[in-house]
Amino acid sequence: MTDTRTLTRFSVEPLSRMTRHLAAVASGRAEPDRVLTGARLLSTYSERILPDREVWIAGGRIAAVKPAGTYRGGAPRQDLAGGLLAPGLVDPHLHIESSMVTACAYAEAALLNGTTTIVCDSHEIGNVLDSDGIAWMLEDARAAPLNIYLTVPSTVPATSPELETAGGDLDAVKIAALFDAWPEAIGLGEKMDFVAVCEGDPRAHAIIRAALERGRPVSGHIYGRDFVAPYAASGVTDTHEAIDRDIADDLLEAGVWIYLRGGPPTTPWHSLPKAIGTMVEYGAAAKRICVCTDDRDAQDLLAFGLDWVVREAVRMGVPKVQAWSMGSLHPATRYGLDGEVGGFGGGRRADLVLLDDDLVPQSTWYGGALVVENRRITPILEAALSRPYRYPAPAYATMHLPDPLPALIPDLPAGPCRINAIRTTLPGIELTHEVVDLVPGPDWSATLAENDLCFVTVIERHGRAGNLAHGLLRAFGLKRGAVASSVGHDSHNVIVAGLNEADMRVALDTLSGIQGGVCVVEDGRVVALVPLPVAGLLSDKRVTAVAEEVRVLKEAWDRAGCTIPYMGFNLIPLSVIPEIRITDKGLVLVPGMRIVPLFEAA
Repeated sequence: MTDTRTLTRFSVEPLSRMTRHLAAVASGRAEPDRVLTGARLLSTYSERILPDREVWIAGGRIAAVKPAGTYRGGAPRQDLAGGLLAPGLVDPHLHIESSMVTACAYAEAALLNGTTTIVCDSHEIGNVLDSDGIAWMLEDARAAPLNIYLTVPSTVPATSPELETAGGDLDAVKIAALFDAWPEAIGLGEKMDFVAVCEGDPRAHAIIRAALERGRPVSGHIYGRDFVAPYAASGVTDTHEAIDRDIADDLLEAGVWIYLRGGPPTTPWHSLPKAIGTMVEYGAAAKRICVCTDDRDAQDLLAFGLDWVVREAVRMGVPKVQAWSMGSLHPATRYGLDGEVGGFGGGRRADLVLLDDDLVPQSTWYGGALVVENRRITPILEAALSRPYRYPAPAYATMHLPDPLPALIPDLPAGPCRINAIRTTLPGIELTHEVVDLVPGPDWSATLAENDLCFVTVIERHGRAGNLAHGLLRAFGLKRGAVASSVGHDSHNVIVAGLNEADMRVALDTLSGIQGGVCVVEDGRVVALVPLPVAGLLSDKRVTAVAEEVRVLKEAWDRAGCTIPYMGFNLIPLSVIPEIRITDKGLVLVPGMRIVPLFEAA
C-alpha cells in the first residue's frame, strides 16, 4: 500500500503527545507500526556497533530497540540482512541559499545523502529581503520533507553602511522578534563582524544579548588567533571557521564548539584536513567537535553531502562510529535537539539511515517513512517534492540596477601610478592586497595583459543608492569575455569581472533580465547561465535540474581560465575576510575596515 502521509517535520507528533502510546508499544501492550530487524546498530551513545538488533517504530518515532527476532506480532517487518543502521545525520551549519535551490528542493539531496536534520543560517536572503525573506524561507522550510532549524542571521549587513549597501538591516529588535515568532529559531547565526564584536561595538553586542537573554546559543565566524579570547568572552560558543589545528585548539580550550568544515577540495570550504589536527595530532577529545558542510552548490550538494565529510574524517584517522557521531549526536546535543534526533533512544524520531560498511547511505527513513531505497527516492518523497512552496511575488523582483548603468570600467590613468589590486589565490577565501606599480600602456587591453589584471566591478542592486565601484583583479586568469553573479556575498550586490566593458554589459543585462543568477559570457554571447530568480539567490527548479546547469557553468568557468571557482568569486565582495575586498562603496582593507582608492600616486 502506498504511503500517502504529508512528509514534514510536523507530520510526526510531538513526543509530549505520544508518551503513553510509545510506552505501550515498548512494553508489548500495543503494536508498533513497523519493525526494522536483523541490523547492526551504530550506537552514537556508546560509540559501538551492536549486532543483531531490531527497531520498533510507532507514530514516526522509535518505541524500542530489541534483540533481533524479539517481535512476533503482525506489524510489517523489514529484514535489513545485517546492514549497518545509523541515526540520520544532523548538519549544524549550512546556507540553503548557497545550494541555489529552495528548502523543499534541498531536501531531496540531503535525504539521498543520509541527512535528515539541518541547521541553516539564512543571512543571504536576509541581506536581500530583510526579515520578510527569512520568514518566507521558514515557510519554505516548514513545507519541506526535512527537519530544518534556523540560526537567526546576526550580521545583516556584514559591516557598516559606510562600507557596503545591503537590502536588509537586521538589528537587535528584528532579531528578537524572529526568535519570539518562530520556534525553529534555535540559535543566533554566525556573528561575522568579529572585529566589531571584539572591539565592543554596541550594535553587535545588542544582537548577541537578544540571543543570550532567550537562552539561545551564539554561532561564530572568526579569523585570527588573537581574536579568540575576546570573541569567546562575548558569548560566542561555536564556529565553523577553525581553519587549522592551532586555532581549533584555541577555540576548544576557550569553550567554543568547533565544526570541522568539509567540502570539495577545489573550493574554499575544505578546512577539515588542517583543523582535524586538534584531534588526530594534539589528542583533543571529540565531545565538542562536529562536522558540517557550510556552503554547497546544487551539484556539490549531491556529490559531497555531510556523509562525505564523515567519510573524510574517517580517512584522516577518526574511528568510524565516532565520526558518524560527530555528524549526528554531537550537533544534536550542541543545539539541545538530542531528545529528538541523533541516536536510537526511545521516543526519538525514526530518522534512520542504512549504510554499507564504508558509511555510504543506501536507504533513508524520515519519521519512519522510507524516503530513499537503494539510493533512489521513493514515491512518497517524490510526491512531497512535487508540491514545493511558492515564494511571494516580491521575492521574484529584487534586481534593481541603476538605469542607465554608469561606466563599468575605470578610466585609464594618464601616467604612472600605483594600483590597490586584489590578488586571487586558491582556494579563494582570503584575498591578498597587492600594490602594483603601473605604467599605463596605450589602452586598457595592453595594460591588463602586461600586468596580469582584469576588471572587477560591484553594482548595488537593491534600489538604494545606485552605487558602483571599480577594482582590478590580479592572477584571476580570465582569458576572454566576462563572468557575473548576483550572489556577491554578503550584501548580494552584483559582481562582474571581465576584460572589456561590452562583455561585462552583456552579463549584467542578462542577469537583470532574469532577476539574478550566475553567467559566463564570451565574445558577446552567454555560454553558461544558472538563473536564480528568487531573491537573485535561488532557483525554483528541482535540485537535479539545477545541478546540471551548475555543471555546465563550471565547465565554461574553467574554459574562461578563472583560477578560483565561481563560489570563491562570489566571496570577493565579502568585506569581513582579509586582506582586501570590493563592495559597492569601494575597496575595503580588512581587518582595518577602511576604504582605499583604486589608484594612488606613484
